[in-house]
Amino acid sequence: MNDRHEALVRAFYEALGRGNLEVMERCYHPDVSFGDPVFQEVEGRDRVMAMWRLQLGVRDGLRSDFRDVRADAHTGSATWTARYTFSGTGREVVNEVTALFRFEDGLIVRHHDEFDFKRWSRMALGRPAGLLFGWTPMFRKTIRDRAHQALDEVS
Repeated sequence: MNDRHEALVRAFYEALGRGNLEVMERCYHPDVSFGDPVFQEVEGRDRVMAMWRLQLGVRDGLRSDFRDVRADAHTGSATWTARYTFSGTGREVVNEVTALFRFEDGLIVRHHDEFDFKRWSRMALGRPAGLLFGWTPMFRKTIRDRAHQALDEVS
């Protein structure tokens, strides 16, 4: 157990819950990399923070909470829940996310979020579209391409 790294992860999620990008940014190492099922790999603090700005701006009324924070000298994990209205459809999404971290110089240098993409697509798109397309590689690629295009436009 590493209290300092646990406090860092808690500070990050508390800031996310308040939409405080400045505090979130201070938790990240300059060479941070972020990945999740949509963004896959985003490199560098400036680009990762652009991704968070995009996420907080696109997700109408993002509310989040976190639990099960654990950390040692090198790695950490947490579970967090994102609640928001998906802008493309106006549908409510409650996304359960498992986060994994790696630390360097007392900061987060690697942040990987994992969630059930198929479940997310059913919530975000609705049952018929989510069931029909949410599991297909082509659909995932389309979502990823749109996300990276939006990220390129804001960063």
